[in-house]
Amino acid sequence: MTYITHDLYKDILFRMDIKLKLIIQIPCFNEAETLAIALAELPRHVDGFDKTEWLIIDDGSNDKTVEVAKACGVKHIVKHTHNQGLAKAFMTGLDACLKAGADVIVNTDADNQYNAADIPNLVQPILSGSAELVIGERPIHTIQHFSPVKKFLQKLGSTVVRMASKTNIPDAPSGFRAITRNAAQRLVVFSAYTYTLETIIQAGQQNIAIASIPVSVNEDLRPSRLVKSIASYVKRSIATIFRIFIIYRPFRFFGTVGSIIFSIGFIIGIRFLYFYISGNGGGHIQSLILAAVLLGMGFQTILIAFVADLLAANRKLLEDIRYKTNVQFYKKKNDE
Repeated sequence: MTYITHDLYKDILFRMDIKLKLIIQIPCFNEAETLAIALAELPRHVDGFDKTEWLIIDDGSNDKTVEVAKACGVKHIVKHTHNQGLAKAFMTGLDACLKAGADVIVNTDADNQYNAADIPNLVQPILSGSAELVIGERPIHTIQHFSPVKKFLQKLGSTVVRMASKTNIPDAPSGFRAITRNAAQRLVVFSAYTYTLETIIQAGQQNIAIASIPVSVNEDLRPSRLVKSIASYVKRSIATIFRIFIIYRPFRFFGTVGSIIFSIGFIIGIRFLYFYISGNGGGHIQSLILAAVLLGMGFQTILIAFVADLLAANRKLLEDIRYKTNVQFYKKKNDE
């Protein structure tokens, strides 16, 4: 098995001795009705790869998802004993693909949302050596079954990701993506809801080259499993966005909150001093108390910002250790 880093991808097209394997993974939860349609569209061969295989992650389905996958010729099937959510299924898939010797992994949906004909375009930046993570950019504004609220949140999520990751990905929530072996070994997802935003931020922070490719979408076959209701989607999306900032930009988050609180307390304190110097301070003792409380809270929050920044630095060191451990582990697995 040949292990390929980002620099080696530049020479792939010229080195015929390197054999590349592509695995297309699909997280599934009760997808028996749509899985066969999605699998029928997937390619069995993609230019630039010697092998193209399929992998299904059964996230605790209680229908005939696995039977459908086997009937359609899926080579790799991994199972969760119970439903653990899309983010966990995605990470389980990456782990299984790496153990199966994938050099590049394409992630797509079981509801056939993404046009499988775009997979060759999706992996092209990887084959050319210009990227290690490629995100499929959907035409959000023209998708009719996306509500205005969902379109707005998709745009908001992408904006937050661009700010936190210092990348320029127009459609961050897109699950249609291609990932190199090297990048997959670096990624880890903390969220139990979705992996899409977090993985891009991690890639940006770890200097993994990211690209975005326009892709087309198919007709909606079923309602989204992530969007059970608009209220639920809004609540979870906002919570995810806040969590992203707290985890990946802790100093900016707590520093901004602390500075705002401290500034308000400072302004109120100046106001009290004005009245005090004017001889009217006796009637504004409440302002003095409020100013003292806000100044204390603001100062403590700013201190938390420094502590959180130190913890973030420690997390980055742990991520590096995890990556090196993964490289050794998957190398051993593929050598066996």
